[in-house]
Amino acid sequence: ELSYALGKQGGTRKKLERSSGAVVQYVGHTALFSGTRSERRRAREYMRWLFEQLEGPVWVDGWEDRDDCTVVEIPSDCIGYITGARRATLGLMEAEWGVLMFFMSKAEDKGRGRGVAEKLIILGPQRGRRGAELKVMSGVETKNPGYFTRGIREKTSDEKGFDTDRMIFKDDELSYSLGKQGTTRKKLEAAAGAILEYVGHVAFIAGTLKERRRAREFLGWLLAQRRGSVTIRDVASRDDATEMYIPENCKGWVTGNRGSELRRMEAETNTYMFMALDERGEERLIIFCHDAGSKVSPRGRMAAERLVNEMIQEKLRDDGGRGGGRDSRSPSRGRGGGGRGRSDSRRRSPSRGRGRDSRSRSRRR
Repeated sequence: ELSYALGKQGGTRKKLERSSGAVVQYVGHTALFSGTRSERRRAREYMRWLFEQLEGPVWVDGWEDRDDCTVVEIPSDCIGYITGARRATLGLMEAEWGVLMFFMSKAEDKGRGRGVAEKLIILGPQRGRRGAELKVMSGVETKNPGYFTRGIREKTSDEKGFDTDRMIFKDDELSYSLGKQGTTRKKLEAAAGAILEYVGHVAFIAGTLKERRRAREFLGWLLAQRRGSVTIRDVASRDDATEMYIPENCKGWVTGNRGSELRRMEAETNTYMFMALDERGEERLIIFCHDAGSKVSPRGRMAAERLVNEMIQEKLRDDGGRGGGRDSRSPSRGRGGGGRGRSDSRRRSPSRGRGRDSRSRSRRR
């Protein structure tokens, strides 16, 4: 029982901790639960259900009345796909969202035959449950198109607390918003601080009102860039943006070939960055992220700003200081830059070309 409750590299114990909210530790063969009464109760229940799975089907009585669980109906032909070999796929989702997941069934349901949907229960905090639920829905929709999205409509909620919006993609918008191996979706999700998942051609945006609005804005600007330059005004009034005016001779160097350098910096700092016009038609770089970051954090807007300033200083040194020494930071939004050389981990990507990105060619007036 101890090895099963511990899991590989303590994975099961950590899963119980994150999903219940309690501190779970094993001293010898004794399990210790620390936390509020409800957290301790959940941890004990979750562990009991884990052990019951060793003996046969598990059913959570009264799950409809619980506030710590979500149940998703999974069609029988998708169960293996969602579970994965040796439960690998479910395990990855549990680790990502801090939840406990298993299929529920009653003993008398055994042998009902194929073609019957099964109930997948997700236990944990609300945000984690919703993230895992949408990930499962996305997987089922891939295997069984239309299962969750048939007849679905767009939705925009005014709820200030946690809720979910829906946005339906048109034509080729999905592939553009997804990116290679989902990189574009992941960067928008990280920068907005919301849960962003694509179920078929529908974008589900979950979070607080501020997070949902931010994610919708980011998606809108992303899709607008396909048609040309984007104009964004009043950035100084936002608490999730930093604008940087890049010297003309450094723009191509900072953006990279087809934006490759911006994409690299976005991935390193969990931000969303692109060149946009201000109200005067002047082009500048805007760094978006709900996390302002700090002088030492490798994530957030300040970290991205440091990387951009390092690239600018490197380019100016390579050019022998030509092009003037104008500071790249916006007077109202600037933070400490730093002209130190880049570490090995920040070297230019192999695909980097010195030609300017097409979006960076417009002249500043």
